[in-house]
Amino acid sequence: MVELNIQQVNNDAVFQVKIVASSSRTAVAGQLDGMLKIKVAAPPENGKANRAIVKFLAAELGVKKKQVVIASGLTSTIKQIHVSNTTTSEIEKLIQ
Repeated sequence: MVELNIQQVNNDAVFQVKIVASSSRTAVAGQLDGMLKIKVAAPPENGKANRAIVKFLAAELGVKKKQVVIASGLTSTIKQIHVSNTTTSEIEKLIQ
C-alpha cells in the first residue's frame, strides 16, 4: 500500500486528492496512489464539487473554510489542496 503523500510547507499541509463527483454521499474513500480519495455528492459543474470539497475538508479537519485552498486542478479530478495552520498528522487522521 502506498503511503499518503503529504508535505509540510511552513504552516501548511499540502496534498493531492482524487475526486469522484456525483457520488451518493460526501466522504473520504481511502487513498489512491498516494492521494486522498474523496467521494463528493455534488456534481462537477459550476464549481459545486470544488465548494463541497472545501466545506467537507474544513469540517473534517475542524478549520475554517478559508484555510482550505484548492491550489491547482480546479477543473480536474486530481487537485492539490493547501490547508493553512495544519500539520501532516491532522491530514493523516482523515484516512484512519
